[in-house]
Amino acid sequence: MAKTRTLVKRRKAIRNIRKITKTMEMIATSRFKRALDRASQAEGFTRKISELAADLSRSAGEQSHPLLEIRENPKKTLLLVLTSNRGLCGGYNASILREANIRIRQSNAEKVPFDLEVSGKRGIGSFRFQGVPVAESYLTFEDKPTYEQVEKLADKYIKMYRTREIDRVDVAYMKFISSSRQTPVVEQLLPFASLATPGQAPTGGSSGEYEFIPSVADILDELVPVAFKVRLFKCFLDAAVSEQIARRIAMKAATEAAGDLIKSLSRQYNRARQGQITKELAEIIAGAEALK
Repeated sequence: MAKTRTLVKRRKAIRNIRKITKTMEMIATSRFKRALDRASQAEGFTRKISELAADLSRSAGEQSHPLLEIRENPKKTLLLVLTSNRGLCGGYNASILREANIRIRQSNAEKVPFDLEVSGKRGIGSFRFQGVPVAESYLTFEDKPTYEQVEKLADKYIKMYRTREIDRVDVAYMKFISSSRQTPVVEQLLPFASLATPGQAPTGGSSGEYEFIPSVADILDELVPVAFKVRLFKCFLDAAVSEQIARRIAMKAATEAAGDLIKSLSRQYNRARQGQITKELAEIIAGAEALK
């Protein structure tokens, strides 16, 4: 009897867990759709403004912009790592942190000082456990990052790059490619080796296509920082979409595993209960025979 009671309690507990994981799967699905809509809407604007900035920079002749300046042998770099505030999203955070650690080891091997900035409790906790110092940490970027939030961060990086406090800005995050494919990457955002979106062909602008009014410098000074801010914002949007996809997949797998375990426990309970009934019938029959 004790065994069947234990099986009943375990089955009830797992059913409660299945309800939780199923609910979390539904929430992640809803958040994923909203995050996907935002990322899709930003994709076209990000691509076009990058193409325009690339065309103008090529058409500007000798005129350039500080954010386009490629500095050989950087004296100091900055690495921004985008992770989640919550867990239960499979290997999402582990994949990003693995890529970030590869870049950190590379910087250490090259003896290039770097500042590490981390967004998300999971990344902050991981680097604290490893003993890697974190210069800045952020907890405000959830599944709906706003442009205003990212713009403040981008303005800080632009200022640091202009004043030569840093010579490169890298971002480690989960890049959203499609609903079925996301990949952890470390992308260089500053300096802009190419303003065009990765994978996009140049639009082929020439110096005769544009007439710059009031001046090339003024236009580039307005456009290039905006292009950088939009690219950084797109990284946060990709991270938000990828996190919800990972959580949805993890919760779906947990729900299915809980269902399989409930079936297994039900079979064990039925066998144990059948054994108890058989034993009780045998005892009744034996007692009846003893009374004859």
